Amino acid sequence: MPTVDDILEQVGEFGWFQKQAFLTLCLLSAAFAPVYVGIVFLAFTPDHRCLSPGAAELGRRCGWSAAEELNYTVPGPGPTGDAFPRQCRSYAVDWNQSALGCVDPLAGLAANRSHLPLGPCLHGWAYDTPGSSIVTEFNLVCDNSWKVDLFQSCVNLGFFLGSLGVGYIADRFGRKLCLLATSLTSAVLGVLTAVAPNYTSLLLFRLLQGLVSKGSWTSGYVLITEFVGMGYRRMVAILYQMAFTVGLVVLSGVAYAIPHWRWLQLAISLPTFLFLLYYWCVPESPRWLLSQKRNAQVMKIMGHIAQKNGKSPLADLKMLSLEEDVTEKLSPSFVDLFRTPQLRKHTFILMYLWFTSSVLYQGLIMHVGATGGNLYLDFLYSALVEFPAAFIILATIDRFGLIRPLATSNLVAGTACFIMIFISHDLHWLNITVACVGRMGITIVFQMVCLVNAELYPTFVRIAKPKENMIYLQIQTSERAGT
Repeated sequence: MPTVDDILEQVGEFGWFQKQAFLTLCLLSAAFAPVYVGIVFLAFTPDHRCLSPGAAELGRRCGWSAAEELNYTVPGPGPTGDAFPRQCRSYAVDWNQSALGCVDPLAGLAANRSHLPLGPCLHGWAYDTPGSSIVTEFNLVCDNSWKVDLFQSCVNLGFFLGSLGVGYIADRFGRKLCLLATSLTSAVLGVLTAVAPNYTSLLLFRLLQGLVSKGSWTSGYVLITEFVGMGYRRMVAILYQMAFTVGLVVLSGVAYAIPHWRWLQLAISLPTFLFLLYYWCVPESPRWLLSQKRNAQVMKIMGHIAQKNGKSPLADLKMLSLEEDVTEKLSPSFVDLFRTPQLRKHTFILMYLWFTSSVLYQGLIMHVGATGGNLYLDFLYSALVEFPAAFIILATIDRFGLIRPLATSNLVAGTACFIMIFISHDLHWLNITVACVGRMGITIVFQMVCLVNAELYPTFVRIAKPKENMIYLQIQTSERAGT
């Protein structure tokens, strides 16, 4: 009796229906980019200095230019070029005293300004930027700079906690319902983030958005790979992730056009409400419906796919339905990840690869923003290298398999990160070049780990009948044979 893949070969493995669904679902992947790395623009840290009302008033009275005010009233860098004193300390002097003149006003207080006492920024900070970010609005600099990292840590924690439940929701209630629910919730939380009144509520909304936003991306990934035939799954999985890169490129342009973080957050959140139209545009996964024994819906969807692809409806769809009816329904669980020695080994290896690739990927993105050049162009250049990374995977995966390209890309990314330790920040273009090489390497690792994860495991753990997951059967067979 035919399987789902047999039927897809006849109704079209990658026909007009699959292409339309693929392009539609790719919008999900592109929209996930601002959630994942939007901190680069939402929380950029511009040059800043202590705000001193008395010094500003003296500058207005004396008619100083901006450069003169900086030179006369702001401490210089530390002895090793450290910017901390300049950005986080101010001269502990009374700028309103009449003894201060307009030409080098501090000269009368000390022969060398480095001998003058420094104090904290009591009146806040002045930022050299025409726009705004959560850093400038909530003063997340100097002693509070760790709160920027906490902001990103919250969304990463949300990704982790959400991933524990998204798989169950998608398997219990369906990929489509999971996609719609997580997309709606993520859109609402994105808008709430844009209007957050304080830093605490900002963290809360960011954490909750992390809980659900990865679910919509994952649901789209699973849906598109389950719609196409076996011969096209790797290709659509790679291209689906390339849509994420398109989102990065678009994000750099939108952030450049909208330099104020609240309006930027609204601009990237409001369009995601349109994903609710998927209720009418994207059907449920036939494979999941079969696992739930909802056979009438499977036949209807397969007939729709055949019609869209210009194929004739197949008579043996009924046989597929009957075959699934008499097949034992499995109840997979998280324990299946560790059920056999071979699966345990693969699970721990993949967990390590997920961890290292996530840390390196985000770290390289943050490094590009910290090199001191044009933030928008640096981000754009580093995003563009992800396109050749995808083409390298497409060109090598069938020829060399997964393991050798995965190992080589890890080596390239690790070497690039190691070299960056010894490169001075003054060598801006060398920093960017090496970071882009590392970014390309870790992008290949990231995409290949997704492929390995999808191909290696039985479902829930992926979801499907065991006979539809030949790799898993081969693992079990080899273990029974003692290999």
